[in-house]
Amino acid sequence: MPTMQMPQAVLREDPSRPPALLMRNVTKTYDGAVTALDRVSFQVPRGSFLAVMGPSGSGKSTLLHCAAGLDSPTDGEVLIGGTEISRLNETKRTMLRRDRIGFVFQAYNLLPSLTVEESITLPLRLSGAAPDRRWLIDLVERVGIGALLRRRPGQLSGGQQQRAAIVRSLAARPEVVFADEPTGALDLDTAAEVLDILRDLVDRFEQTVVMVTHDPNAAARAHATAVMADGRIDRYFARPTADELARHLTHLRKR
Repeated sequence: MPTMQMPQAVLREDPSRPPALLMRNVTKTYDGAVTALDRVSFQVPRGSFLAVMGPSGSGKSTLLHCAAGLDSPTDGEVLIGGTEISRLNETKRTMLRRDRIGFVFQAYNLLPSLTVEESITLPLRLSGAAPDRRWLIDLVERVGIGALLRRRPGQLSGGQQQRAAIVRSLAARPEVVFADEPTGALDLDTAAEVLDILRDLVDRFEQTVVMVTHDPNAAARAHATAVMADGRIDRYFARPTADELARHLTHLRKR
């Protein structure tokens, strides 16, 4: 199966400004028998939005875990902003995730005892860093939760909780944000609003986002989509429509 074919302008590495994420020949096997990732290579330029799709078992979740430093590849290299992370020990990987990577999950993961303001500043407080108040105010106003900062998660809708989680993921100005099915628990209208926010953060603030999703409509909001099958990137789409992605996924499930 062919590796990901990307435009040459994307493939070309710029040593003076390394990509937000670079994976080189990344392989991940379990118990020496199951190959979840098979020599995956690609990069995500800074200030871009990449969606990752694929049938169940295609390797998309494993790709996210290895790319974000939540797991180590069996072979190959993973670089965040030019820093090779795949061979770091767990302590150093934890520090890198805290300081240079943001996460948005389907389940929001807001602590019920903290207010929204306390939740979004928690990563900074854990690292001992002073918050950039102007940056946080810009984010809070952009996602529309400025009036909710004193509330706790139980007092918020699902969409409001996800907006707070997005701000939290960006509080430390990370090099890349990984979003794992960020709209999976939301209704269609709220999901569309959250996707608008993610795309605007990329376009307006030059944030880099890598989003794993099963939804072609969500993936079509990204600049590009990588579709996985059998642990490899089967096809790369630049600015696809939801219909194009849905047809390709149907084809993969039938073959």
